[in-house]
Amino acid sequence: MDLYYVNNNLQTTGEHEVHKNGCNFMPSNKAELGMHSTCSSAVQKAKNIYPNVDGCKVCIPNCHTR
Repeated sequence: MDLYYVNNNLQTTGEHEVHKNGCNFMPSNKAELGMHSTCSSAVQKAKNIYPNVDGCKVCIPNCHTR
């Protein structure tokens, strides 16, 4: 299981990005999503906070859709 965060700031493309702990692109303004066994469950939890989210293309490419 890994610890995930969601960026509280919008990306230039209009979504809030989800990151796995240790990502080189981890934002400073973030909300903790907790421990998850998959990136898809972390993205689902982030959607409870923000309606438009996407996974980071660097740390969780399997959940990056845009």
